[in-house]
Amino acid sequence: MRRARRRAGLRAAVLTAFVLLTGVAAAGVAVAALFISDPPALLHCRLPATPRRMLGNTTFVSDESGDSLGAVPSTRNREPVPLARMSPWLAKATVAIEDRRFWTRETAIDAVAIVRAAAANYRAGKTVQGGSTLTQQLARDLYLPTPAPTLSRKLKEACLASQLEQRDSKRTIISDYLNDVYYGQYAYGVQAAAETYFSKPATRLTLAQAALIAGLPQAPTMYDPLQHPGVAKRRRNEVLAALLDSREISPARYRIASRSRLGLHPGSRYSAAHGQPFFAYSTRELERHVGKKRARHGGLRVDTTLDPRLQRLAAQAIGNWLGKPGEPAAAVVAMTPGTGAIRAMAVDAPGHHSMAFNLATQSRRQAGSTFKLFTLTAAMEDGIPLNSVWNGPPSLTIPDPICMNSDGPWDVHNFADEESGTMSLLQATANSVNTIFAQIVTKVGPGKIVDVAQAMGVQSPLVPVCSITLGPEGVSPLDMTDAFATVAAGGIHHAPEAIQSVNGRPLGGPGNRVLTPAVASKVTYALSGVIKDGTGTAAALDRPAAGKTGTAESFEDAWFCGFVPQLAACVWVGYPQAEIPLENLDGFGQVVGGSIPARIWHDFMAPAVHGLPVKPLPAPPASALKAKGVQPAPSATPSPPVSLTAH
Repeated sequence: MRRARRRAGLRAAVLTAFVLLTGVAAAGVAVAALFISDPPALLHCRLPATPRRMLGNTTFVSDESGDSLGAVPSTRNREPVPLARMSPWLAKATVAIEDRRFWTRETAIDAVAIVRAAAANYRAGKTVQGGSTLTQQLARDLYLPTPAPTLSRKLKEACLASQLEQRDSKRTIISDYLNDVYYGQYAYGVQAAAETYFSKPATRLTLAQAALIAGLPQAPTMYDPLQHPGVAKRRRNEVLAALLDSREISPARYRIASRSRLGLHPGSRYSAAHGQPFFAYSTRELERHVGKKRARHGGLRVDTTLDPRLQRLAAQAIGNWLGKPGEPAAAVVAMTPGTGAIRAMAVDAPGHHSMAFNLATQSRRQAGSTFKLFTLTAAMEDGIPLNSVWNGPPSLTIPDPICMNSDGPWDVHNFADEESGTMSLLQATANSVNTIFAQIVTKVGPGKIVDVAQAMGVQSPLVPVCSITLGPEGVSPLDMTDAFATVAAGGIHHAPEAIQSVNGRPLGGPGNRVLTPAVASKVTYALSGVIKDGTGTAAALDRPAAGKTGTAESFEDAWFCGFVPQLAACVWVGYPQAEIPLENLDGFGQVVGGSIPARIWHDFMAPAVHGLPVKPLPAPPASALKAKGVQPAPSATPSPPVSLTAH
């Protein structure tokens, strides 16, 4: 008895709603007619004066060739496409299930649909249909906030819908609807929905797939095919039945489509990011250029500087020497000297693929003797000749006041005590003689070296101590690539640039001259000796090249950085989780800059520059190479070897 009373009460309530809806339908038609002729100022619903709610479009990032690297993470995935690039079944299925009189009715409000929905809801004892037209839904989605409907809000919705129908064609309205409505899983519009659920563009959807998508807007969470496939299939078949009722499909086609599987193939277009870690870096750079909000919701077309061929070569070069479980990580960064464009950024860290930071741009590792680049440059700016002659003993104690530390005078020795004796600054650079560069830092001052390094592109914080010439400060591979690219560009510094253009508008600009051409040519000449007959012979190419090896204390980091006129690149090798000595790798007892890093650099650069014109490196005038003796600092005296090493 109680159940019967409850059922009767429910039917009475639904009947009341039916009567109300019928009345609203009649009123709606009258209101629509009134709004068409004179929209009331009280409702403020004139379209030109109503700001369109911003849905945003997904921003995609592409490499230099136009291939997608990934989508900028967003809470809304949306790619508007014209109606001609949608499967025709999408519009047909949407009209059939949402607004079957869409093409024939003359007003934005459909009284017949309201009455039909009320009757269906009455029969079901619950809400199973809505009476809003597609135009009303579009007006609500685009121009109205999301709170629960009220009478004034429904009136405003009707007003805006009427004006939309007056202003736009039916094709425009259905196209806007299909591009803007929410389909679940962060997908707005049919293109995003097709990619999200089926990994294909909207133009390639089958009848059954289009029917599934068309059924989602009424309850995207309830009908989510990835979470509730059974419910989603029943909803899809309701859409197919609506198509059958409207005679858009034949009974035979209905039977085939309704019996088919969902055939889901979840897509990764809005989550996959190829070219990591470059993609993450370029995304941060995009946010710096246009702001975080615009980057995530601006629908931008972002073309980056990444060369996919060079990116593959960089990854292959690392794989030639490293990549097995337990082996150290490696990073390769390459730049175009004349523009700062980042052409490759490859990282391989066995067992550490989920690291939160980018080893190529965010790590801070000891640069070892690659940092001698800045000491050499400072010496050239101070007028110290390349052929000045120095005495470089195996070990040296420097009690110079600027080099004193808490433990007293600075003790320094050469790597493995191998290179020592009297030689020119050119030879000291080629052989990376620590005791000679220790004397140079006392002449130019550590502060000068810091200034030079920062001017040439080092963004990492640096402390002006004498040992800075041996590279104990932490720097990133991108920092060092930028610095070597500055020398390759003849002394003009270009900030690293990952983004070539945004929506076709080029980014970047002219560089800043930080070194004179004379200084840059002297430094280049000295670095070419490193590859010709110094510590970096393993990096030699079939064309002029310059570079520098580097090994941190206790063999914990190893580097090789170098360039040809058209391309600069740096290689870093080390364990990312801790400062662990690099030992017993592929026959190398202890890994130094001139071993595995130099070979990786060679394996990358040789094919990277293949086919490019062979250009000579700039050489200083003969007068700059005139020999001139320079004695060690008076306070510098030989001492037994100590623990500080760098190469």
